[in-house]
Amino acid sequence: MERLAIVVPCYNEEEVLKIASKALREVLADLIGKGKIAPDSFILFVNDGSRDRTWELIEEEHRQYPGQVCGVKLAANVGHQFALTAGLVTAKDMSDVTVSIDADLQDDVSVIEEMIDKFHEGCDIVYGVRRERKTDTFFKRVSAQAFYRLMDLMGVKTVYNHADFRLMSKRAVEEFSRYKETNLFLRGIMPLIGYRTDSVYYDRKERVAGKSKYPLKKMLALAFNGISSFSVKPISLILGVGMLILCVSALAAVYALISYFTGHVVPGWTSLILSIWFLGGLQLLAVGLVGLYIGKIYIEVKERPRYNIEQVLRADREKEM
Repeated sequence: MERLAIVVPCYNEEEVLKIASKALREVLADLIGKGKIAPDSFILFVNDGSRDRTWELIEEEHRQYPGQVCGVKLAANVGHQFALTAGLVTAKDMSDVTVSIDADLQDDVSVIEEMIDKFHEGCDIVYGVRRERKTDTFFKRVSAQAFYRLMDLMGVKTVYNHADFRLMSKRAVEEFSRYKETNLFLRGIMPLIGYRTDSVYYDRKERVAGKSKYPLKKMLALAFNGISSFSVKPISLILGVGMLILCVSALAAVYALISYFTGHVVPGWTSLILSIWFLGGLQLLAVGLVGLYIGKIYIEVKERPRYNIEQVLRADREKEM
């Protein structure tokens, strides 16, 4: 039987951590009892530089359940995508299959068994996909749908209504670990791995405790990072808009010359000012977008570590590394 690691990134999750630990331990016990995973399967909590008691609670859970609960302490807050990556890479050498899930338990833990079944059928990646978005606000529902459509339009391959709740086999995680980019967007990377995939569907629940760690600002940043990390179409669009404006400018020049020679010159202060503002704004937008891509290149070529692991609590021994 394969050893399962459930990877849980955590940032300021003291209110929900023990609840999540209990629920996930029950999932492990159930799957072990059914003979679907190895008895030494475990949960790996990743503390992403939390400012509350999250790491202390992880240590408490590890002391109480040393064979079931492990922990990774990152030296600083690096963000959800990096924290999840740190957990997956750490679990890679300790397990045969991983399931990543957020600590808020909004994703349905009961479908983990279905994920394991699909893994046993030969799937290397199994996506957890939401059936619908009835629990979301109108704005979040509309913006999420617009995001997936925009990603598709930009040529970025993603799984609709899938976040970071997924199963990955050991070889899928090993392949993922070869992707070294700093501008991480896991939802776009996973379809690039290319192994056999499938999906399970579930209804997303309300958060059991605490506050969401993904406000509008972070959601927009993640969306733009996904687009700019996988597509150069925005730059192509700028080129297209520039060519269009050049054609319009040529037509305007012809109109101005005809007006001049026919004596129908009318002072156009308003149109002149509007044109200046429009073209100036467009130029600033273009320069800013190109600058963003250059900035990403700058960050990538430095090849700085994406995260620093300060401490690891392992299931197979009580030694802290």
